[in-house]
Amino acid sequence: MILAKVTGTVVTTISHPHYKQRRLLVVQPLVAEGDGTEEDFIAIDNSHAGIGDTVLINREGNGARQVLKNPDACIISVIVGIVDSVHIA
Repeated sequence: MILAKVTGTVVTTISHPHYKQRRLLVVQPLVAEGDGTEEDFIAIDNSHAGIGDTVLINREGNGARQVLKNPDACIISVIVGIVDSVHIA
């Protein structure tokens, strides 16, 4: 699981059947100050997130497929929740 910020959406005219009726969002991983930055990636939205939201992402293929209840899906990253706040002690 990782925390990320939604930075954009992906619009397609043709997509894989496993992506039908699902929104694709561009997300930027959040890292601790001083850690290296990670590349943005695309995740399937399963929680009605929007641009600017901080989200929790399952970025492991088998877990993502279980969340979507599709064991054959070609999916690696799925947004599983919207984060209200984060406190780092």
